[in-house]
Amino acid sequence: MAFEPPPRLVRALAETNGAGDWLRGLPAALDAAVAALGLSVERVQVPGGRSSLVVLVRRSDGSPAVLKLIPPRSRPASERAALAHWHGLGAAQLLAPESSAGDGVLLLERLNPDVSVRTLPEAKALLEGAATLRRLWVEPPAGHVFETVAERTGRQAEAMRASVSGPGDEAAGLVDTALGLRTDLLADPPERLLLHGTFRQSKVLGGERMPWLAVGPDPVVGECAFDLARLVRDRVEDLIATPSGAATTRRRVKRLAESLEVDRERLRGWTVFRAVESGVRARRVGRDRDADWLLEFATWL
Repeated sequence: MAFEPPPRLVRALAETNGAGDWLRGLPAALDAAVAALGLSVERVQVPGGRSSLVVLVRRSDGSPAVLKLIPPRSRPASERAALAHWHGLGAAQLLAPESSAGDGVLLLERLNPDVSVRTLPEAKALLEGAATLRRLWVEPPAGHVFETVAERTGRQAEAMRASVSGPGDEAAGLVDTALGLRTDLLADPPERLLLHGTFRQSKVLGGERMPWLAVGPDPVVGECAFDLARLVRDRVEDLIATPSGAATTRRRVKRLAESLEVDRERLRGWTVFRAVESGVRARRVGRDRDADWLLEFATWL
């Protein structure tokens, strides 16, 4: 099947070394996956995701499904294992548990790509997003393949240090603060649960089996506050645009911590770390506007 990968995916993968070969091989990979799973293609989803190709398909019995093709760098085996472990509770159902079409191929329950929690008013979106996230926090399977929060943030910490040019770098102070918070938070984590890893409002879609289901995990094992921290900064562009953005952010931390029984200071700490890490990474690849937003957001906490 000849097609052009969605521009959003191409732009996102342009920041990743070695992604060009994967993109060039997508038409052949899609044809192979469709043949192996006995599917018929409806269309490639546009704008789609930033880390995978999403294709609307039908199974041999005519039922709708979604086919995802994921580059190796995005850890498709880890996503498969998490979805299999959740077994549809709070997340899209994995329809082909075995990787018969290849490690980077997932066949999933079809949700409504045009209806996400992000389309709701802000207060309702936070409520529904948090309720969905809570369902995913379960004990990981024995002998799991998932990264831990310590491992993932360890790699990120190294990249953050390398990205700071020196004491005169305006981000240096924030990076030092974020790294200090990480050290303190890892000293005594309150739990080790399976987390979504990259949760935000746009990754919660409307479904028929349940009103809201999560998609696109990059699973990790650690404490709940790490997962919830990404939700705190959702719609950061709106927060930056309003004079009350800082106050609204602090209220979010308080509200989310209380509603999900997460320690407020641990949530604040991980929110700072994840915002600074994302901001420094955005600056490294030339997304200066995003970097400025994220680093300013971190100063509010």
